Amino acid sequence: MVDGILFDLDGTLWNSIRAILPAWQRVAWEAARIRLQYDDLASIMGLTPREIGARFFPGFPPEEQERLAIRGCREECFGLSETGGDLYPGVEEVLRSLSSKHPLMIVSNCMDGYIQAFLKAHRLGACFVDYEYPERSGLLKDGNIRMVVERNHLSHPVYIGDTQKDADAAATAGAPFLFASYGFGIVKKEDYLFSFNDFRQLPEILSRI
Repeated sequence: MVDGILFDLDGTLWNSIRAILPAWQRVAWEAARIRLQYDDLASIMGLTPREIGARFFPGFPPEEQERLAIRGCREECFGLSETGGDLYPGVEEVLRSLSSKHPLMIVSNCMDGYIQAFLKAHRLGACFVDYEYPERSGLLKDGNIRMVVERNHLSHPVYIGDTQKDADAAATAGAPFLFASYGFGIVKKEDYLFSFNDFRQLPEILSRI
């Protein structure tokens, strides 16, 4: 019986690219005259600032790559709590229903303010009991999953995400993985317990675990 549900954010609960693209375009153009487009941001969802910097700013030293990526991650949060992102169909309704039966949590590779912007913009704060991210904890996703599981005293959690990195982190943390196949990534079949292509399918899948 599942006693806690942990969610990734980008590609699982929302798509924020439309809202954050202008900030990233400004940072990349000012730093390197690089013109970022929608697909560029889609390709880095779920990555750490170090990984993002290496992809977007390959001509810079590693320290500067990461610094620029952190700047982009910080600037993307400006105004995001007001504009919000694009929730996937059924997310609000399903989360409100699930939160009455299970403790819900978010573990995402993001900077301070990003999860908070999601919760405020879409008025979903009451649905979640906890969240964690690398800038606050100093840990990568697997460590953050493990931390959230431990501090909420969960015995049978699941982690829900949309990329192979999510699946790998869940496996390392010892949490069964559910694959949101409508998101930004592809996951090897042997690495997920169930997959779903519509968030509204989630309650039925959880009932089968």
